[in-house]
Amino acid sequence: MLSTVPDGRGRARTAVRGHRLLQLFAGLVLLGMSADVLAHAVAQGDKGYIQEITGVNLIAFIYLGAKHMVTGYDHLLFLLGVIFFLYRMQHIALYVSLFALGHSTTMLLGVYFNVGINSYLIDAIIGLSIVYKALDNIGAYQRWFGFQPDTRAATLIFGLFHGFGLSTKIIEYDISPDGLIPNLLAFNVGVEIGQLIALAMILIVMSFWRKTDGFLRHAYTANVAMMSAGFLLFGYQLTGYFVA
Repeated sequence: MLSTVPDGRGRARTAVRGHRLLQLFAGLVLLGMSADVLAHAVAQGDKGYIQEITGVNLIAFIYLGAKHMVTGYDHLLFLLGVIFFLYRMQHIALYVSLFALGHSTTMLLGVYFNVGINSYLIDAIIGLSIVYKALDNIGAYQRWFGFQPDTRAATLIFGLFHGFGLSTKIIEYDISPDGLIPNLLAFNVGVEIGQLIALAMILIVMSFWRKTDGFLRHAYTANVAMMSAGFLLFGYQLTGYFVA
């Protein structure tokens, strides 16, 4: 039941809107997970398009990169964890930039030098990145081990793994070497555009939720739910590795 203050009808309405937006975001994430059957993959239609085209196709690859990021539930969950307790825009910009740097580096280099990692294993690591960030947000490392890991370094390192997840899929789809570098750069630009769109959506939801009295009360539960989703992704991908 939602609590209010004596003169807080406006605050109560804000709380309801915040919770509804949060539920909508969670629903979109779950929809993305069910649509891709918990796989960090490029859609089948996009796969066929990537395999068929040759030459420089900048607009098409920008679109594909943006689409991948906006519909990439694993990226969205990790980004949500990263900015969960960040309030200042300069801090948000710093951490998102570190994630983008890591993601872009391994995606570009992985495809260019044909360095692939088993997709199940890399996706399992991506699931663990979500678990790591959720545990960090609830202060687990300080309670368990008495120290706080470097969150900036962790964001960069996990960004590298997220990039390998995408480069591995692109390598599997055998993209044409004709126009490879411009197309990869365009794809990366699209990924960053998609990341900004996704981040804007997350920040809108978070800004409403943070204005409610229940934000701090429910923050722990939200991060436990995020951690559970990470474990689910990890378990699914690890099972796929051994079964496949």
